[in-house]
Amino acid sequence: MLYPIMNHARTAISLDGVWRFRALRQLEVTEQDTLRWNGSYDTMAVPGSYNDQKEDEALRDHYGLVLYQRDVSIPKSLSRERVVLRFGSVTHHAAVYWNGKLIARHRGGFLPFEAEIDPQDMEKNHVLTVSVDNRIDLSTLPVGSDNPGGIFGSALPDIPGVQRKKQNYPNFDFFNYAGIARPVLLYSTPKDYIQDIRLRYTVEGGDAVVQYDIETSEESSACRVELLDEGGNRIAEAEGRQGALNVPGVRLWQPLDAYLYTLRVQYGDDEYEEPFGIRTVEVKGTQFLINGRPFYFKGYGKHEDSEFRGRGLDNVLNIKDIALMKWQGANSFRTSHYPYSEEMMRLCDREGIVVIDEVPAVGVNLNFGSAQGREPVDTFARIQTHEHHREVIRDLIQRDKNHACVVMWSIGNESDTATFPESAVSYYKPLYELAHEQDPQNRPVTLVGLQGRYGNEPALLMMDVICLNRYYGWYVYGGDLDAAKQALKVEMDYWATTGKPVMFTEYGADTVAGLRLATSVMFTEEYQVDYYKANHEVLDELPFFIGEQAWNFADFATSQGINRVEGNKKGLFTRDRRPKLAAHYFRQRWHTIPDFEYKN
Repeated sequence: MLYPIMNHARTAISLDGVWRFRALRQLEVTEQDTLRWNGSYDTMAVPGSYNDQKEDEALRDHYGLVLYQRDVSIPKSLSRERVVLRFGSVTHHAAVYWNGKLIARHRGGFLPFEAEIDPQDMEKNHVLTVSVDNRIDLSTLPVGSDNPGGIFGSALPDIPGVQRKKQNYPNFDFFNYAGIARPVLLYSTPKDYIQDIRLRYTVEGGDAVVQYDIETSEESSACRVELLDEGGNRIAEAEGRQGALNVPGVRLWQPLDAYLYTLRVQYGDDEYEEPFGIRTVEVKGTQFLINGRPFYFKGYGKHEDSEFRGRGLDNVLNIKDIALMKWQGANSFRTSHYPYSEEMMRLCDREGIVVIDEVPAVGVNLNFGSAQGREPVDTFARIQTHEHHREVIRDLIQRDKNHACVVMWSIGNESDTATFPESAVSYYKPLYELAHEQDPQNRPVTLVGLQGRYGNEPALLMMDVICLNRYYGWYVYGGDLDAAKQALKVEMDYWATTGKPVMFTEYGADTVAGLRLATSVMFTEEYQVDYYKANHEVLDELPFFIGEQAWNFADFATSQGINRVEGNKKGLFTRDRRPKLAAHYFRQRWHTIPDFEYKN
């Protein structure tokens, strides 16, 4: 699925703005009832999560369906074109109606979907209605918990006569924002059009060869391809839907030094331009190579999260976040714990930010948090996400396959790989193989490991890179950093025997901004710095350790609970992007650590 663009052959019309909105308080309302919506309505901005846009406690914690609606007029000039309605994301399930007729369904809240529109009666107004369902359970990604206590709670007593409100119980530690979070577009193409572009390349010496594969709606028209440099100069051209283009004296896309070529495809009356960078990625022994050089990841786990907008697209915030990362000397982040917007991916291509691209497979662990104290269960025997997990891997790679910024796919976060290891292998081995099969560039694949037992996780050992979330000095030996360092060293001695590259995709400590003491104790800004220094004393001595991504870039919203005071406070920046003391510590550290050949 190509990102929508506007040029002489294609039109893109934004449907963003203020929509009519209504939350359905009765879960018994059927889908048919959404078609008879009339009468009163509220207002809601698109794109944006609906939860924080109104001062309404019931809406913030809403469980079930909401309706969005707006009028749409299609320019008469498009009557001979193919017209497509496109959603960047709808969380988590969507049913789309055009003039009361169902035209699309989609499950999964973080990837785009679209439907073709019959552009008849161009002079009339059309009514677009979207039914959005935010319910999560054992079949969704992210996974919903079956424990009313939530991920950090305990099983609540069943007291006769007490009725709890119906609500989501996320099996993950971030707020379950919902709604139409990314742009809605009406775009057009010629009737005979370019459907997809797949790129891969080889680099040898100072030259490169770009291999392309163009998918079109028909095969009736000729396909012409041009390769342009960053200045718009044509450096190669070819005919046909498949082929190869020689790039003498190639300028490689480098971390923090991006260079983008453009592939211009002309097919009949249609034309599309795909910007892309040329770079190589390879795992060799215990090294992660970008353009043949050992790369060291410096950066973050992040969230799409901000005041008022929730998970709604905010291009200003994206620009600011990358500027702050560059200010610190960071070079990378992971899209924890779901695919980020296409706009962010294109920005990372342009800015030279390295990305670990993660599917929304978080909470695939029924023995974590809410299950403590119970008999262990076989997560993969109870979970119902098998086929949907395959869908999101295919769809994510289909969307992001040409992005130079993406150097690795993450097929899950903190899954239960130790309790029933054989079940975990049976679940993840086909997904690991699928990711490699789907990617034309065959990038490395990982699965992020949870703090806990280690040494009996064959599912992790299958992966190309060992990515670990570790909290020695916080959840483990919190307040005793000497013990934390000893325990971390013992574990790292084990991973040294695997012969694989290892990195941290999460490590951190909750910190209340402004809480300062001369004596370092937990939750103070001083302790957050000391926590990271203690970890680095161990990690800096490990030649197989290839990167550090702190958890988290900024404080973020979570569900209510006694473990969270207005959200998760592990950010190095506050939610409004003010640096804590640790942000300055990392700025000093990362500017002294080179992006390449740090430990050679």
